[in-house]
Amino acid sequence: MALRTLSALPGFSDSLFADRFNRIDSLFSQLTGNTPVAATPAYDLKKVDANNYLLHVSVPGWKEEELEIETVGGNLHISGKRSEEASEEEQGWIYKGIRRADFRLSFSLPDHAKVSNAKLESGILEVSIYQEIPESEKPRKIAIENSQKVIEHQA
Repeated sequence: MALRTLSALPGFSDSLFADRFNRIDSLFSQLTGNTPVAATPAYDLKKVDANNYLLHVSVPGWKEEELEIETVGGNLHISGKRSEEASEEEQGWIYKGIRRADFRLSFSLPDHAKVSNAKLESGILEVSIYQEIPESEKPRKIAIENSQKVIEHQA
């Protein structure tokens, strides 16, 4: 296990590679119109059972009132917008490695899926998604009838 010391100024070698990655990411984002990878929070999606899913979004330092969850036309949108108070708290920091830029994540929900619950705990936003497929749309097996007639041979 390597021990990394915290200093008032980040090391040159650490910032060199991080800076190059961020520049390349920003360049591709400008060309494609997509949000840079570094600007969107990490997330995990877990299938709990046949009908339930959990989406975990990493949002360290965000408050409930700064986050918004909405569903529109079969899409789930999670966004974070910094409050004015948070901007004032930025003063005095020597180094900030936890990204706090505004963001927006969008997910396409499957048919008949609904967001049932959301909670924020220890920097993780947990969104519960429930998918209930109506009986009429569930797959069902159709029995194949045997229509062959047996003909007995008479001697």
